[in-house]
Amino acid sequence: MIPRLSAIVCVFFACSCDRETVEPPASPIVYTPKPTVDSFIDTILSSDGKFSDMSFRKVIKSSTGHEILPFDPGDSADKEILEGITSALDVILVKFSLETSLTNDEKRINEVSSHFEEALRHRLNNVPGLTCDYPKTEAGKVQRSGYPDLRIEHEATGRVAYLDPKLVETGSLKSSLRTFYFTPKNETNKVLEDAHHLLVGIEHDGNTGNWKFLKWHLIDLGEFRVRLKAEFQASNKDLYQENLTILEGVNKEIEPEPKEKTLE
Repeated sequence: MIPRLSAIVCVFFACSCDRETVEPPASPIVYTPKPTVDSFIDTILSSDGKFSDMSFRKVIKSSTGHEILPFDPGDSADKEILEGITSALDVILVKFSLETSLTNDEKRINEVSSHFEEALRHRLNNVPGLTCDYPKTEAGKVQRSGYPDLRIEHEATGRVAYLDPKLVETGSLKSSLRTFYFTPKNETNKVLEDAHHLLVGIEHDGNTGNWKFLKWHLIDLGEFRVRLKAEFQASNKDLYQENLTILEGVNKEIEPEPKEKTLE
C-alpha cells in the first residue's frame, strides 16, 4: 500500500498554470507511521520552495494510490466520453443563459455551480453508453463537496473519467487567484480508481442574477501542475478557552443587560 500522509494541519493544493516538461528535483518528503509535528515542519522547511510546482498526477498517485490516465480523443472510448460531455455542455449553456433558467435565490455565481453539476449529471446519464453520478467515498457515502464533482463511466469498457465543472468570469482566465483545491484526506477521498481527470471551465459574463454563459473550456489535468500551501489554523472555539484566558475586561460605560429571572 502506498503510504499516505495523515493531515495534522489544513493542507490544500492550488492551481498552477506552469506546464514545464522538466520535472523539478523531488522534495524531501518525510513519511512516518504517525507523522509528528517536528517531522512535518522539517519537511516544509527543507522543501526550499519546491512545493510550488508539483505534478497533479503525482499528487493523486501518492494520496490515493491511483493513476491519472492520459486522455486520447482518438481512442474510441475517450471519443464517446468527449462527445457526451461536449453535447451536454452545448445544451446547458443555452438553457442556463435564459432569464428564467435559474431561480432568483442565486445571488452569487458559486451558488450556480450545483445547478451545472446536476444538469451535466442528468444529460450525461441520457447519453447511450455512458453513466454519470456523484462520486462516492471509500465508505460508499455520496459527498458533493470536494474534488472531483462528477464520475462518468463508459459502460462498454468500464473506463472512468472524473469531471470537475468550474464557473469563471470572462476575462479572468489569466488570473493568479486560487480557484482549484484538492485536499488529500482518507475519509473524504473520492478518487477510487485509475481514471481520466478532466475539468471544464464555463465562462460567464458576470451579470449577477442574469448571467449569460458564453463559452466552455475542457481541460485534461494529466499534465496539470499545482502548488502546496500548508497552514496551522484554529477556530474561535479553540482560541477562547477558559484555561487559556489570562484576564477579561468589560466596557464600564455600558450597563449590563439584566438577567431574566427563572421560575423555580
